[in-house]
Amino acid sequence: MNMRRTTIKDVAEAAGVGVATVSRVLSGGSASPATRERVLTVAAQLDYRPSALGRNLRQQRSGGIGLLLPDITDSFYSRLADGVLACARSAGEPVILCTTGDDPEREAEMIGALLEQGVDRVVAVPSGDGEIWAPTLRAGLTTVFAHRLSPGRDDVPAVLADDRAGVRTAVDYLTGLGHRRIAYLGGPGQGQRLAVFRGALGPLVDEELIVVARGSRDSAYAAAAGLFQHRPDVTAVLAGGNLLGEAAVLAARELDLRIPRDLSLIMFDDVPWAELCSPPLTVIAQPAQDIGYRAAELVLRGGGRRPRGVLLPTELIVRGSCAARGTSRSPR
Repeated sequence: MNMRRTTIKDVAEAAGVGVATVSRVLSGGSASPATRERVLTVAAQLDYRPSALGRNLRQQRSGGIGLLLPDITDSFYSRLADGVLACARSAGEPVILCTTGDDPEREAEMIGALLEQGVDRVVAVPSGDGEIWAPTLRAGLTTVFAHRLSPGRDDVPAVLADDRAGVRTAVDYLTGLGHRRIAYLGGPGQGQRLAVFRGALGPLVDEELIVVARGSRDSAYAAAAGLFQHRPDVTAVLAGGNLLGEAAVLAARELDLRIPRDLSLIMFDDVPWAELCSPPLTVIAQPAQDIGYRAAELVLRGGGRRPRGVLLPTELIVRGSCAARGTSRSPR
């Protein structure tokens, strides 16, 4: 006899919708009447009862911290995870690590799994919108976001790097070197950085030079190569993360673009390989480990009654990947 508990993923598959849709319906979020009825009918047929789980979570919780990250192989997120683990270890708290791939559907599935496993607290780099997090907050789990916010969830405290200062410093540095055709190579969850980038460039912003990739190496490389081929007049690039910076370096090499003679490059994240590149990359350093540690501290303290957050400084580290526009090359 199969005694396996029905999961939110089972309901989603049977109803023919995504996990995020099931999560929204069961938490009272937006959905069409037909979709809502189908999800609730399937949930009843499969005996999936999140409300009962929610009522009993305080008695059933096993403790510990759930940690949701987009990609543990990304060195930024691995350092963030190291910070969470160091803080949790000092407090004697176990950590359950889940990866979302920056996919909101996967994120909703992992949230459901953490609820069913009975963790007390969650630290997350969110991928989806605020409605995905409604079941977690309704169940009373202490939740803290790290590195980025979830749209519509201003009630959740967050530990962030100062993206605004980082982007402005990078743009000021590049424009000070004489660059005017500056591209932004972005990825998931970088809406604030993009907004600051546009504001910092002002009338110099060119929307064709703003490219957003999905959260994978292949997508990042395709975005960078496409940008360089479509707009050979670009003279500088700000890459929104180390995965994107890596893609920019590889695409430039494949297209015989020399850094910094043909293309100046600044990358968010000071990862070990950045200093080993030829030339070493100029970066906006973010305190990834501190972000993780402070997020774990905050979640272990209970997050506080009022939403509050921590903003940590970024730093421009100048190396060899940028050159003055007038001395780099002839115009293309």
